[in-house]
Amino acid sequence: MSNPNMEQLAVAQKANTEVMMSLLRTAFTGIERLTALNLAATREFFNNTVANTQQLMAAKDVNEAAKLNSELAKPNVEKVVDYSRSVYDLVTEMQKEITAVMEAQYSSFNKHASSVVAKAKTAPAGGDVFAASMESMLNASSKAFDSMSTMAKQLSDIAEANLQAATKAIAPAAKSSSATSAAARKATGK
Repeated sequence: MSNPNMEQLAVAQKANTEVMMSLLRTAFTGIERLTALNLAATREFFNNTVANTQQLMAAKDVNEAAKLNSELAKPNVEKVVDYSRSVYDLVTEMQKEITAVMEAQYSSFNKHASSVVAKAKTAPAGGDVFAASMESMLNASSKAFDSMSTMAKQLSDIAEANLQAATKAIAPAAKSSSATSAAARKATGK
């Protein structure tokens, strides 16, 4: 195998390594942002639970407790929907970033590697073995690219389904909150 082929292979490997590092940085940043989002949501949920519990414990009678309970439920449902929207936005943004990096770099890498394989097939003594291993590597990288694209799409679909489910949850919770408030008002005669 000639020196130019080895140089081309080294260039292709370097480009592939840069793509993988870019993808890893994107994934790490996404995980970091998701962790921060989850921590903030958990902190807010805990603080709200403590405050709501204190308000409920300060209620003077059952009717006041029922009224407070219904009033406190609605903001929590809205916060779940806001959280779901934030997760959906984060996943969608990450999917776009990953897809852009992979599409831009993968086609370039694939063209370059294909030309190396074609040249290796015509090389004397052992070129066909090298070409076969390179073709195998190209096939594996194509499968990995397809898997990554599929995974990114699945994550986006899951986040969208969660967002839709949370949005649908608002309507029954709001109705339940209104019904509980009406029952409390009726019981107190107001």
